[in-house]
Amino acid sequence: MHAQIVLFDGFDPLDAVAPFEVLSAGGTASPGAVTVELVSAEGPREVVSGTGGLALRATAALDPGRAGLVLVPGAAGRIGEPGETPDHDAGDEPGQPDDSIPVLLGRTLATELPVLLKAAMDNPEVTVSAVCGGSLVLAMAGLLEGRHATTHHLGLDLLDATGVHAVPARVVDDGDLVTGAGVTSGLDLSLYLLEREVGPRIAHAVEELFAYERRGTVWRNVGPEPARF
Repeated sequence: MHAQIVLFDGFDPLDAVAPFEVLSAGGTASPGAVTVELVSAEGPREVVSGTGGLALRATAALDPGRAGLVLVPGAAGRIGEPGETPDHDAGDEPGQPDDSIPVLLGRTLATELPVLLKAAMDNPEVTVSAVCGGSLVLAMAGLLEGRHATTHHLGLDLLDATGVHAVPARVVDDGDLVTGAGVTSGLDLSLYLLEREVGPRIAHAVEELFAYERRGTVWRNVGPEPARF
């Protein structure tokens, strides 16, 4: 499995680095069954995150035709005021020095990323995944309507408003779409993907290495529907 982790301006570092480390360790434990790289829509470049100016280098352009995994992180910045919309840059207003997360996520729509992500989702050999606000990037691009997905709990209403079946779970498996909730869920998401795609023994070995146990039940749209409590 080759994993492409997408970077965009304002990305959340932990959303990207946690899966990168887990999947890289999975490649070491396999050995070689998993490879991983950082990519961007624009190709090789330094990409500045939304946390303290930290930058990571994308070494290639996102290739939606390459079989494997494409993972989209969320953004880091201000949470955003109630009702603040992605196309309204509050950072330009007096007293609002930092860009909000909705603004940073919304700016991805003006790049080539939505086109590349649509091509990835149309490729039957690609599993698309997202951590935290990465689900909102996909949803705002119109790529998740009717699908089951999750995101940070503060973004579930927005996710639902785009026509997604928003699920308040830590990891949601919707077949070729696998999403994680809050920032640290990137660990759980990537460990689950290792288990699903490479095997539980590899995932368990990485859990032991990182001294971390996955949290929560992975939600899948199977089995009887629960009654209301």
